[in-house]
Amino acid sequence: MDTPRVEARASGDVTPPRFVVGSTMHHVLVMTGTGAAGLIAIFIVDLASLLYISWLKDPSLTAGVGLATVVMFFTISINVGLMIPIGALVSRALGAREPERARRLATSGCVLMVIVASLVSIVFLALLPWILGAMGASERTYQIAHDFLWIALPTNGLMAFAMALSNVLRAAGDAKRSMYATLSVAAVTVVLDPLLIFGLGLKANGAALTINLARVAYAYVSFRYVMRHHNLLSRPRLDYAIADARPFFAIAVPAILTNIAAPVANAFFTSIMARFGDQAIAASAIIDRVTPVAFGGLFALAGAIGPIMGQNWGARQYTRMRQILKDALTFNVVYVGSVWLILYLLRVPLTLLFNAPPLTADIVQFFCQYSGLIWFFVGLVFVSNASFNNLGFPLLSTFFNWGRATLGMIPFAYVGAEMGGPQGALLGIGAGSVAFGIAAVATAFWTIRRLERQATVPL
Repeated sequence: MDTPRVEARASGDVTPPRFVVGSTMHHVLVMTGTGAAGLIAIFIVDLASLLYISWLKDPSLTAGVGLATVVMFFTISINVGLMIPIGALVSRALGAREPERARRLATSGCVLMVIVASLVSIVFLALLPWILGAMGASERTYQIAHDFLWIALPTNGLMAFAMALSNVLRAAGDAKRSMYATLSVAAVTVVLDPLLIFGLGLKANGAALTINLARVAYAYVSFRYVMRHHNLLSRPRLDYAIADARPFFAIAVPAILTNIAAPVANAFFTSIMARFGDQAIAASAIIDRVTPVAFGGLFALAGAIGPIMGQNWGARQYTRMRQILKDALTFNVVYVGSVWLILYLLRVPLTLLFNAPPLTADIVQFFCQYSGLIWFFVGLVFVSNASFNNLGFPLLSTFFNWGRATLGMIPFAYVGAEMGGPQGALLGIGAGSVAFGIAAVATAFWTIRRLERQATVPL
């Protein structure tokens, strides 16, 4: 008999963890819906920031902020990789009914995440001239991106702390408060962005300052929720942090390697666009902002199924784990189809809203017409990777993400650009995602069968 369950019964704790009972589709929809609400709100105000910059009618400003966003995508992707082990380890401990262990893991995870994220921001600032130069930035575009990043990157450690706390809330099944914490970022940004960009005339630097203030709000709200409603943080201890570093980095390292595949691919795509001038870079920047708003539900879905999978693995509910994966795939089909139709219908008004010059408008409208084909298969990889990271197979996630970002993208995008310009590069990205998406899903079901045969839960 499982020891944690015996201890739980002995202590009189008969309340099951939230995700091991009830409809799996209900859990997927609730967790994804609340996650999407917070994420999409952030992405909308992020899109609004670029929209405000575009209203200044300076393509170099739009391109500069776009390049800065590509670099920040690296740091956020690393933060997400660091966040994954916190959700995986804490949800498993809660699923096995070990609250003290969950509290210790949450605390150690936050400490380790802040340290690594702060070091990452220092390294990126040191390498900034080389990074921006490699992406093909012109002189003025380079300076705009450089100034923006020197304002925003130093607070990356604070952002990491807030993200860690938000994921602790999700691991505990408190999707609603995690959403509220994320919405604090949107609330601060929507108020301060126009004030700093237009009111104080700070332009792109005003948007960067807003990012810092929004991160302060995010960290404060998340911390209050974790402490007041779940008590899942304790006083940090160096010996605990050192001891917990091994299981933490066992998941974090491959998860980081997995996540940075996307920004590496994004940087490569931006360098291809740079060959066609600032208008093409501006189009890439608009696509980079529109995509998370439109397909934010898939980002939320990938984050949502992790804690649900983790708790059911901790409780050894393998049939439910397979059903969770099936429910996630069903959501992917319906969601992508709906968003694709909306983007197709709004493709012209969207470019008019951004005052897009001719080449920029053509590229953005082309993306709206074919985005569904691209993102359906990308969504398959997202769902599968979330399963791999939370079920003890993070190297598989690394393989599929890097496979899609290299073999599945670079040659296709390069050949597409040579044959059809920027539009051909976009089609190349979609073509390269097909095989990796299908293979990733098949492998995800195989991992659950393997765990069931082993019938072990390595904590």
